[in-house]
Amino acid sequence: MRFPRQILVLFLLAMATGGSPVHAAEFEKNIMTGGAQGTYIQIGRDIAGLSNTCGLTLNVRESAGSLENFVGVRNRRNTQFGIVQSDVLEYLKTFEANDPEVQQAVKGVRIMFPLYDEEIHILARREIADVKALAGKKVAVGVKDSGTFLTASLVLDILQVEPAEKLPLNPDAALPKLLSGELDAFFYVAGAPASLFAGDTIDGAKFHLLPITQAPLLATYTKARIEAGTYGFQEEPVDLIAVKAVMMTYDYDIKRNAYQRESCKAVSDFSNLVINNLDRLKQTGHPKWKTVDLTALPPGWQVGVCVKAGMALDYKASCTAPAQQTEPDGNEEYLNLLKQRLEQP
Repeated sequence: MRFPRQILVLFLLAMATGGSPVHAAEFEKNIMTGGAQGTYIQIGRDIAGLSNTCGLTLNVRESAGSLENFVGVRNRRNTQFGIVQSDVLEYLKTFEANDPEVQQAVKGVRIMFPLYDEEIHILARREIADVKALAGKKVAVGVKDSGTFLTASLVLDILQVEPAEKLPLNPDAALPKLLSGELDAFFYVAGAPASLFAGDTIDGAKFHLLPITQAPLLATYTKARIEAGTYGFQEEPVDLIAVKAVMMTYDYDIKRNAYQRESCKAVSDFSNLVINNLDRLKQTGHPKWKTVDLTALPPGWQVGVCVKAGMALDYKASCTAPAQQTEPDGNEEYLNLLKQRLEQP
């Protein structure tokens, strides 16, 4: 496909600029998320809030999105975690088998947890009926190191739709341009409800979410529905597609140096905290936590050894303050199922 190959080149160039992380004077733990109004950053803040109850600090970093986050986990200093779309992972796997550069680019990056499905929103002028009608229109597709950019490029390429212009704008910048008439539509990959669409700034008589139901897309994406009333401008349910959000980490080697040991310990601690406090996250965190199934691993990707260490029933997170729930508390059956899934090839 035409656009994905171009994205791969950009991705590899970004990977080539990174360097191996080094030990910092004061050890930091960071998670790369997304834009200020996106779902990723809210998920990151939920995890950071959970770590605070244990006396651990996690810095939540804004980013352009999935591609930058993958690069960050691989190369960025003191960055142990990043949230990435699963179509980014599938895309890389497509090229990895026969491309040594891609093999090197993904080396050491591992799955931590699968998270939730992210709906592919396309907000458009009301007279645009579907994705095919974006041909010849002005469409914002996200900035070039974001997951939205990759997904928009894949969707348009699979359906062979050629807009008149594809503008590299993030959704925050695209929305006011759509409302003012400078754009016809924009892509936004985010777990619903996305806060960008909250409030009453979008007139449902002028704008709507496009249905995305074309069969060729279902080889890569799953069916989804945004129910009526999810957003104030949306009076009817919308059938579309979704992609899984996945939390990524790096496969640290505790024998290599102090930085790697401390980072591995952080990954184990946070794996343990999320597993043993998943019910709390579902009750108090973003609504998307309610749909998280930690056993729904994307095929072809390995889980890091530091993650597996944190899943042990007798593992104790390195808390400096008592967490509200750090014991399995009846989760043994779930943990055993998760371990079985992780041990599968």
